[in-house]
Amino acid sequence: MIDLFYWTTPNGHKITMFLEETGIEYTIHPVNIGRGDQFEKNFLKIAPNNRIPAIVDHNPVEGNEPLSVFESGAILLYLSDKTGEFNYRDLRGRTDVLQWLMWQMGGLGPMAGQNHHFSHYAPEPIEYAIIRYVNETARLYAVLNKQLAVSQFIAGDDYTIADMASYPWIASHEKQAQDLNDYPNLKRWFEAIKARPATLRAYEIALEINPPAPMDDEAKALLFNQDASTIKS
Repeated sequence: MIDLFYWTTPNGHKITMFLEETGIEYTIHPVNIGRGDQFEKNFLKIAPNNRIPAIVDHNPVEGNEPLSVFESGAILLYLSDKTGEFNYRDLRGRTDVLQWLMWQMGGLGPMAGQNHHFSHYAPEPIEYAIIRYVNETARLYAVLNKQLAVSQFIAGDDYTIADMASYPWIASHEKQAQDLNDYPNLKRWFEAIKARPATLRAYEIALEINPPAPMDDEAKALLFNQDASTIKS
């Protein structure tokens, strides 16, 4: 029913976590972003930003032709609407989920991503950049820790797409120079999601598709040297 174009990144994990939770029938199409699969014409038809994940739903609720969706937050919202799961139906609850989903998409993901890049992948260390993004990551962790002091999950007492969006970025906390012991509410939340059977299955799938290995020079060149010419070509 669902074709998932996927690679083993935090944004990719969000979608396998959702699909494993709901039991929707889906087929993974690996898009090896370290080998340039994201630039293939057929992939770009459904993901014009040449980024994973993307999906094609061959049985959309309204019927008609298959429907494609790109951007991980949009995919989570689409799948939640399709299934009626992992989001609140009332206005206040849904708004809470939406604002925390946007917080992850606009804050936690980009800042943690820059943290990863300058701490681990930049060709030479830039102290200012490392300190800047490690500190901003810490601030965002503190925001989440404070929120989780008043609710079991990010947007209330139910597990939602807001949690699925944030968890894969917190999973790399050690690479981000963050100690979860400094954020006890966040640590409690993290361990609870980590133990969910669907989360375990999602990460097992990732290991099967792309076993951990150091990033080679070819992958770094593809991932870190894109500009406007990448799109024009």
